[in-house]
Amino acid sequence: MEIGAGLRFSCARLFCCIRAIRPLLGTASRYRPGLGLVAIGVLFWVSGGVTHAQAPIRIGASVSMTGPFANLGQNQIRGVQLCIKHANEKGGVLGRKLELIFEDDQSQAPVAVRIYEKLVTQDKVDAILGPYSSPITEAVANVTEKYGMPMVAPNAATTSIFRKGRRFVYMVHSAAEVYLEGLIDNAAKRGLKTVAVLNEDTLFPKATAQGTVELAKSKGLQVVLAESYPKGTTDFSPLLRKVAAAKPDVIAAATYFDDAVAITRGLKALDINPKLYGVTVGGDVPKFYEILGRDAEFVYGGSQWLAELVTLRAGGLIPIARQYPGAAEFVEAHNKEFPGAGFSYHTVAGYAACQIFLEAVRRVRSLDGERIRNAILKLDTHTAYGAFKVDEGGFQTAHKMVLFQWQGGKKVIVWPEELAADRPRFPTPPWSQRK
Repeated sequence: MEIGAGLRFSCARLFCCIRAIRPLLGTASRYRPGLGLVAIGVLFWVSGGVTHAQAPIRIGASVSMTGPFANLGQNQIRGVQLCIKHANEKGGVLGRKLELIFEDDQSQAPVAVRIYEKLVTQDKVDAILGPYSSPITEAVANVTEKYGMPMVAPNAATTSIFRKGRRFVYMVHSAAEVYLEGLIDNAAKRGLKTVAVLNEDTLFPKATAQGTVELAKSKGLQVVLAESYPKGTTDFSPLLRKVAAAKPDVIAAATYFDDAVAITRGLKALDINPKLYGVTVGGDVPKFYEILGRDAEFVYGGSQWLAELVTLRAGGLIPIARQYPGAAEFVEAHNKEFPGAGFSYHTVAGYAACQIFLEAVRRVRSLDGERIRNAILKLDTHTAYGAFKVDEGGFQTAHKMVLFQWQGGKKVIVWPEELAADRPRFPTPPWSQRK
């Protein structure tokens, strides 16, 4: 029931009750003074005034439960669910508990658009959070913009989404263009000269590839190959033969999970041995190593956040209490709530997006879209995910990337230096010698 409709119904009930007991108040209360108070108490009970608990704040979202984004989409929603649980354990927000409503968008933007339209116009949710991935966020941002509903986007890293004059979408990640900055920086410091850049021909990987090309040029590396491939590609041998012919020192691949695995397998099958090889999305998921085994060794990955940030490192503890407040507690709570479930930076991004939205609501003590927008734009804070601050367009300006390398079956942070747990294993040996 809408709040306005509920209020009209309660008032009508109250009016009827007053007419019904007016004679009682006018006569019996003269002889029994307490009866009038009892009657007034009955009125409040009947009308649902102060004794009824308020309805929960309903937060809607679409989730990639199936399709190519399912692995990471499910990670994201578990982070959101944990945030909702923690908030409710502390009494909720605005004196109301929170309720999460979500549907499977099947990793398809048109399906997600229909879901968000339904959430806003039919389900009458009080608020929304963003879906997984840049292409789906790009599509649904038009819906939430139309209705003036603020949408914190947990896992949308493409700059163009936030450069179209939209007012109600806000970025949690670092931008797509810097995902492989650590890989290029490492290559330049080791005197490498050439790089091949590969990417899926969709929104986020294209932006990552473009940014990587520019970073490489700025560091003095020659881009000897820049090639894209269609979404859903499974046979990478024609593309990788071009890579082999170009003989790059570095291969930088802007990927999702499935293509990250397939390209790695393809490189081994064709015995292509660059000195550095890095991927983006999917390379940090434990399943990446589970599937590839020792073939994942020496592979680099750009990541927005790693659970390894909360562990001991050479030289002492990373200052997580300041840079990533609550990160250790988040990891512990996740493992307890979802034992054995998938876990990646997309999980804590979902948690942080929820935290950011709820903090804005607390500050303005309202669910009004304009007021929440203004509060988000003023936030300059740190979450378990790291720094958060956005410009007027909702573009993230504070969050930082990390680069890891698979070493001995573990992800080891190797960049930036102030967060590095160890040095990179360099150069990458032939496939037959990786262990």
